[in-house]
Amino acid sequence: MEAVLLCSKVVPRATLLDGNRKFSFRHLNEHLKCHSLRADSRKTPLLRSFEAIKSPSSLRCAPFPVRKGPLVPPSCSISSSPALSFDSLVNRVRQLKVKPSDVVKVTLLLSILTVAAKKVANLVFDPFFWMYFSWTWLFWPWFFAVGLAGYGVYCFRKHWLGEANAFEQLGIVTSVFTWLTLVPPAYFNGYLEGWPLVFFLAYHYFFFFNVSVRKRLYGDYYARKHDPKWDVNTPLWSRVLFGVGIVAGHWLAAFEGPELHRLPGGWANVGIWGLIVTTMLMHYDSTLYLARYSEKVVVPTAVVRFGPYRWIRHPIYASTMLLIATYCTALRAPLSLLFLVAVCLVYYSKKAKLEEELMVESFGQSYSDYADKVRHKFIPFVY
Repeated sequence: MEAVLLCSKVVPRATLLDGNRKFSFRHLNEHLKCHSLRADSRKTPLLRSFEAIKSPSSLRCAPFPVRKGPLVPPSCSISSSPALSFDSLVNRVRQLKVKPSDVVKVTLLLSILTVAAKKVANLVFDPFFWMYFSWTWLFWPWFFAVGLAGYGVYCFRKHWLGEANAFEQLGIVTSVFTWLTLVPPAYFNGYLEGWPLVFFLAYHYFFFFNVSVRKRLYGDYYARKHDPKWDVNTPLWSRVLFGVGIVAGHWLAAFEGPELHRLPGGWANVGIWGLIVTTMLMHYDSTLYLARYSEKVVVPTAVVRFGPYRWIRHPIYASTMLLIATYCTALRAPLSLLFLVAVCLVYYSKKAKLEEELMVESFGQSYSDYADKVRHKFIPFVY
């Protein structure tokens, strides 16, 4: 009986004794194994602490000595290793100071992340999304296009005077690409979806490589002072005709191609995405190698023979033509593709000729040997 009382979890609270002292059995989180009872406990008199219970005339008992200070639970258990119980698990959680509200928050966050991951995975492995983007469509606001064009003209005037900041330069580029890739198909279809939106972003990324290189080298977007002989340009009338031809070709592609909702989607457009990636990598490598062998970005210090320059002499111009050709291919406009490629070849051939004459003048036989080794200007193994 004594062993049962000692080993039980149900322990009486502290009882007031003489001398204003207390005794208590602390609530134990583990089952007790009574080491106080020896093998010869039958011959051993009852514990002194229970003698008072046997004599009802006296409420006195010999109390257990009370330790002052932090209470330490007795190191006794039913087995040699501590048992993993619900109470011990609760205590461990309490030691981590985890509140129920925290558990609810973490559970809610994990649920949201799981749902989001599932949605993203379904979207990533959906070929219709990646190949066409036809889930996006937009009724074109003409007042926005006209206003953006006016702002672009204003920014171009400031750029011509050398006063345009970075945001105004971005406004020039955005207004031009809007009227090249978005306004024509929106005019002929009444809304936008699919490839025009993709190429609007691709054109921005493509034509900002040179600006990003200048920003990385000098910390801003402005060109540095240099020898003006390296500013190779064709006559003004040639540049105006080139710009008119590019705009006309993009409008012709929007007119020639089928309606946007009739363009095929799915894996039929894998080749177009491959052309876009090839164009970006080609332009990036060309700009990177040219910047490494140039001073102030536009002044070459050596003949570049690495990267795309191993196969063609003017890969930057070639990548520009490839991007425009990819746009016409995506809209299924073959006649516009031929027209735009012809316009680019005529203009870039004249500009490349002027640049090569300047390179021969600056580097002499070194560039002549390079031109003899790399015979093609724009299209590998063709032209």
